[in-house]
Amino acid sequence: MNRLMAPALIAVLVLGVAAPSASDDVGEAARAGQWQVETMRLPEAWRASRGAGVVVAVLDTGVNGHHPDLEGAVTQGPDLTGAGRSAGLWGRHGTAMASLIAGRGHGGGGVIGVAPMAEVLSIRVTLENGDPLREQHRSGGRDALAKGIRYAADHGADVISMSLGGGSGAWEGSAAEEEAVQYAIGKGAVLVASSGNDGDAANRKNFPAAYPGVIAVGAVDRRLEVARFSNRQDYLSVVAPGTEIVTADGYDSYVVGDGTSSAAAMVAGIAALIKSAHPDMSPYHVRSAIELGTRRRPADGYSRAYGHGVADALLALRAAGRLGPPAPPSRPGPHFGPGPSQDSRTAVVVGMLALVATMSAQVLMTHRRRHRRDAT
Repeated sequence: MNRLMAPALIAVLVLGVAAPSASDDVGEAARAGQWQVETMRLPEAWRASRGAGVVVAVLDTGVNGHHPDLEGAVTQGPDLTGAGRSAGLWGRHGTAMASLIAGRGHGGGGVIGVAPMAEVLSIRVTLENGDPLREQHRSGGRDALAKGIRYAADHGADVISMSLGGGSGAWEGSAAEEEAVQYAIGKGAVLVASSGNDGDAANRKNFPAAYPGVIAVGAVDRRLEVARFSNRQDYLSVVAPGTEIVTADGYDSYVVGDGTSSAAAMVAGIAALIKSAHPDMSPYHVRSAIELGTRRRPADGYSRAYGHGVADALLALRAAGRLGPPAPPSRPGPHFGPGPSQDSRTAVVVGMLALVATMSAQVLMTHRRRHRRDAT
């Protein structure tokens, strides 16, 4: 299927270009504006995990690895759009998302990500919303997202973050993408996607968030109330901060924006924290930990607006610890199920020996009685 995905961020304010004379002030302002750090209890979560050793693939518009908050964190993957680059319009949305996932900050300021020691694998699968090349390449690269998911899975991605969806009027998904999602899950990757930004209008089903197995993320504001634009669907997993979010920008500056894009990137960061602390945990159990480790859980346990609640990094890590590592596979045997335990096998052997001893004693007693009768 040919289509061009749309980044799911609604930008509202640029903080300013980080020129050498003003970079410190801008960086400090960016850090001070990150209200999600305390809300998601990141400082407490970082005592247990900071995402070390985890690769997060960012499937987006590209990532500027030279932004001061992302220096040394980004590996450039392929450009699957087939569209080339427009001057000044490449990688802004992707850079923003990468900073929320694995930003390191700089000089005591700048954007700090949820998993600041994770590594980013940038795979370009779509163009910026304002890029004039979108009109020239309405179909985008053929199955760019599906190819990007498979590339990420084949190149060591532990988490795949997709803050995009539904572009060019295509909202029905595609077989190629769904197959790619299942392929990546089968290889152990955790997939996260934004739920969409038309919750106050058409509220359409948004892909890739709607594919089975993907952690779909909606947005809340500072009061932890669901943002009006956040899509409300029965495939929603959790919600996370998504309004007035400060992110890195492609021009080495910062931008403040609204959207489920930011919320999804942060949950991808939580997944990275969990995978770092529990490297062998399956995608299913990572998702379970994120859904169990929430605040503001709906009274009935789930709702189309909140999903399972507001994502919380500390609670998710605690939930992951309770889930524990997967049980080792049992040895095959001539029976269904795991077979008897070692204790039960020992008990059977002891019982059989006791039975043999009893039968031997009975035979001996019978022999002695017969001998006495013969003697009389």
